[in-house]
Amino acid sequence: MAGYRGVLAFIETAEGKVTSTGREMLGVGRLLADALGETLDALLVGSDIEGVGRDVFSFGADRVFLVSDSLLAKYHPDLYTIAVSDACKQILPSIFLLPQDDVGRDIAPRVAAKLEIGLATDCIDLAIDPDTRLLLQTRRVYGGNATEVLVSRNAFPQLVTVKPRAMAQAKTDSNKQGEIITISVKLDASMARSKLLETVKEEIKGIKLEDAKVVVAGGRGIGGPEGFTLIHELAEVLGGAVGASRAPCDEGWVPTSYKIGQTGKVVTPDLYIAIGISGALQHTVGSLGSRCIVAINNDPEAKIFGVSDFKLVADYRDALPALINKYKEIISS
Repeated sequence: MAGYRGVLAFIETAEGKVTSTGREMLGVGRLLADALGETLDALLVGSDIEGVGRDVFSFGADRVFLVSDSLLAKYHPDLYTIAVSDACKQILPSIFLLPQDDVGRDIAPRVAAKLEIGLATDCIDLAIDPDTRLLLQTRRVYGGNATEVLVSRNAFPQLVTVKPRAMAQAKTDSNKQGEIITISVKLDASMARSKLLETVKEEIKGIKLEDAKVVVAGGRGIGGPEGFTLIHELAEVLGGAVGASRAPCDEGWVPTSYKIGQTGKVVTPDLYIAIGISGALQHTVGSLGSRCIVAINNDPEAKIFGVSDFKLVADYRDALPALINKYKEIISS
């Protein structure tokens, strides 16, 4: 542990701003750094990111480390892995946080391999052991039916990825200032073993699924694409977003961007309404963080009822019109 100090958070940016996952990394990072009595550092990787670096201080960082190179203008796993690994060797943090999103889950195992350290993925809670000052890493196992607490011993930095929306975002302090440090990393185009052919930007209408406070999701039990008309109507009335289990996406009833679950998106809304969803573990792990889960299914033995706060055994064709009308009545009154 000698020489390793502080908490380092990998911060992603989009359109010149810190992303919501970046603010989550800084939020939990601040708590851990304060518990240790050490600094919270932020690591930004990209091109022309100096302006964003200055904004990071308002979210709690004490220092910002920049790895800026034209080769890093667009995400590439090989180049980002080299940049992040080399930066980590120079900074020597005790704890290194990455988000469990597309980028984090892609490069975290690569970084762990390069640094020859362990990795705990998809953590839902992090804390400092007051006796050992080591990081207690909590994550769900067995499809969310249990949790385990891991501790990395004699391997630093303690590298973890954090489940999206499992931690509170950092509070903003516009008066906070800090130090910006540029890190030099040797990069060459030949280090990229693959080639980026195309970037397709997802067109999102309305509320982003991951950020919605209300999510209405449909499953195979909907029976076809026409059934999602009612789901969209209910979501619109509630000011929420529409999601789906894997089957409707695989069948082409809805876009793949709707997919919630292990191979899709993770959502943690205040209200999650699951309609015609059986409750397979692959799906429920993507929604277990919801504050309230309401399940509607015509099968009284559906597994989804086992993780639901409220259960309605009914045909959605009968239940949804009644719910929509009732919600409209409540909202208008």
